[in-house]
Amino acid sequence: MSAVSEPAANGAGTALGDREAAVCALLVSRGSLKDSDLGRARRLHEEAPEGTLTALLARLGLVSERDLAQAWSELLGAPLLAAAEAPELAPPELELSVRFLKQQHVVPVREGEDGLALVVADPADPYPLHAVELAAGKPVSLRIGLRSEIDDLIERYYGAGRSAMGTIVENLDGSAAEEEDVEHLRDLASEAPVIRLVNLILQRAVEQRASDVHIEPFENRLKVRYRIDGVLHEVEAPPASSTAAVISRVKIMAKLNIAERRLPQDGRIQLRVQGKELDLRVSTVPTSFGESVVMRILDRETVAFDFAELGFTDAFRERFVEVLERPHGILLVTGPTGSGKSTTLYTALSKINTPDVKIITVEDPVEYQLEGINQIQVKPQIGLDFANALRSIMRQDPDVIMIGEMRDLETCRIAIQSALTGHLVLSTLHTNSAAGGVTRLLDMGVEDYLLGSTVNGILAQRLVRRLDPATAVPYEPASEVVEQFQLEKYAQGRPIRLWKPVPSAANPTGYRGRRAIMEFLVMSDALRRLVMQRADAGEIERQARAEGMRTMYEDGIAKALAGVTTLEEVLRVTQEG
Repeated sequence: MSAVSEPAANGAGTALGDREAAVCALLVSRGSLKDSDLGRARRLHEEAPEGTLTALLARLGLVSERDLAQAWSELLGAPLLAAAEAPELAPPELELSVRFLKQQHVVPVREGEDGLALVVADPADPYPLHAVELAAGKPVSLRIGLRSEIDDLIERYYGAGRSAMGTIVENLDGSAAEEEDVEHLRDLASEAPVIRLVNLILQRAVEQRASDVHIEPFENRLKVRYRIDGVLHEVEAPPASSTAAVISRVKIMAKLNIAERRLPQDGRIQLRVQGKELDLRVSTVPTSFGESVVMRILDRETVAFDFAELGFTDAFRERFVEVLERPHGILLVTGPTGSGKSTTLYTALSKINTPDVKIITVEDPVEYQLEGINQIQVKPQIGLDFANALRSIMRQDPDVIMIGEMRDLETCRIAIQSALTGHLVLSTLHTNSAAGGVTRLLDMGVEDYLLGSTVNGILAQRLVRRLDPATAVPYEPASEVVEQFQLEKYAQGRPIRLWKPVPSAANPTGYRGRRAIMEFLVMSDALRRLVMQRADAGEIERQARAEGMRTMYEDGIAKALAGVTTLEEVLRVTQEG
């Protein structure tokens, strides 16, 4: 791109305001920024018009740095540069004030044919662009970057090589290591460096699309890991000396008892990070070297209860919805922890949630609030468990009941009684396959004749990582692979092609998000007879396949050939089942 003077040339006055307005409009249209937040920021900017409006939006956390950078990149046609793509060393022979670079959040990265490449966080302000051009005595070409990454680059090029976390840690009180005084610990956890440290951990988790944050103390270090698309990744962590203060800060945010370190605790944090309204479920358990903390991140705004987004094909969805819309009976979703069972149930409830249907759920915990649905959080400590809650809600005249999990025989029996008396019951089980759901219920003590007459269908699922469609590349598998996995059987006459992820600076894994692979067992007369005979899971599955059921493995292979995921991902999640 030509010298940055071009975007800045008409950058004074109205043109500048027009470009900022266009960026804000783009962010609002994408759902990255709320209209109400934009109005609030505008009023604040009018009262104290220092800096630009877009910089204020990022500073207030009303929009994520990445969303803002992408919007500017598209509007100006300037490339987006990730810190990982920047050269290891700064351009030589440049006499620029480090203080100026830090204040303006700009950093030069390389010299090329189009001049000195300058990474800028806020292109709305033309001043730093012209200043660098004058100081360097050469034309400047614009690159857009994230403010936090630019600050890290400045530190890498011109400082002591510290990261943003390293800079915060410098100001930490080291006396937190073996702190026993609860009041002093509370004071430490409320100090600005610790607050900034925990906020940085959460901000990075949101930026990297993590579903869980693990903070784990060990003898000589504190470990922080993010679960991204179902896989744990270790990331930069604060020093071990900050362990007590960091964990206490999280406990204060979750309204937990910081003096209690011997028993597990559960809490919840509601906060706003990078312009997103988040719910964090917090769990602490005592370990040998302190308390381990896990935070499950629930993004209330971006979760989409949509069958296609989950991975349902058209034919599969039609069959599932047909069973879902039956007036009574039991519909089960099975799979291990973290396989998306709750999301599938919420999507099913959203589908049948109409004004003429009364829906009540009993959950542990309530993950997402659904408009028009009565959701009950179980509290075993006061006697409100699944079974007791179910007995009470039967007097509430529901049409549909959703039970978070079939945990014991008593809950199963009440669910079956509800189905027999004309209710639709949705629930989950922890089994590896759809057929395994039948045998699990029989093993729990459910009578075979009741099971056969109430269960309408069992859906089993796993989550596989979804290839990033922007970078994934196809390849022709070797003939041995085609033969081993019988790929031609699933290709439906199309050329046999598999796909592989291509990591990039913006997406180091080459995967983005997850999709479900699934199998759906619909109860038939033949299957009911097998249930009455107490057949094993293998016999039930053979009969279901003879009636047209596609197994999870087969669904996964079909999705690998369609470019949704990779063969390796399918094997990773199905080989144990």
